[in-house]
Amino acid sequence: MDHIEAVYNAVLDGNRPTTQAEVEAAIAEGIPAETILKNGLIAAMAEVGRLFEENEYFVPEMLVSARAMQSGLALLKPLLADAGAASAGKVVVGTVKGDLHDIGKNLVAMMLEGAGFEVIDLGTDVTPEKFIKAMVDNKAQVIGMSALLTTTMPSMGATVKALQEAGLRDQVKVMIGGAPVTDAYAKQIGADGYSPDASSAVRLARSLIGA
Repeated sequence: MDHIEAVYNAVLDGNRPTTQAEVEAAIAEGIPAETILKNGLIAAMAEVGRLFEENEYFVPEMLVSARAMQSGLALLKPLLADAGAASAGKVVVGTVKGDLHDIGKNLVAMMLEGAGFEVIDLGTDVTPEKFIKAMVDNKAQVIGMSALLTTTMPSMGATVKALQEAGLRDQVKVMIGGAPVTDAYAKQIGADGYSPDASSAVRLARSLIGA
């Protein structure tokens, strides 16, 4: 089994030490970082997403695979930067103002990274102003907002409204998610899309920027 295949299998198994060891071995063998990323890490996370959607993997399995992927990605990032590797796009993510829940948001961020996106994670309790500043500063194509409480959902609409008032709404796509959030609510506040889980969030982000 070659190192790329070993990286793929280690991520699928959620085995962080093996993922790191095999990424290091692949680098030492002279395999380009972008090849390791695409054929090892990204391919594995795409399979994790498929298994999740078919109810063969659940959130815990997805989480350990995502963490294994991130450990490998950390080793590749400096090499990818040096090689000028293009990202799939830039996404600003955060849990909205007043909400401190971050497990779902963290999983979405990790899955997006695993799909080759550059992720700017603002954490929790993020105001509309912070979302907008991060989007402008990083020239992000997508803002992803999460909420677990029905009482904090209005902050999503407030962010969309703030983008409109700043004259920036046509410069960014907005996607939302979280336990109480629905597709109908996304349409109601003028968001571009709704995702019920981390796996479909990756597909949504890709479709929103035409990737």
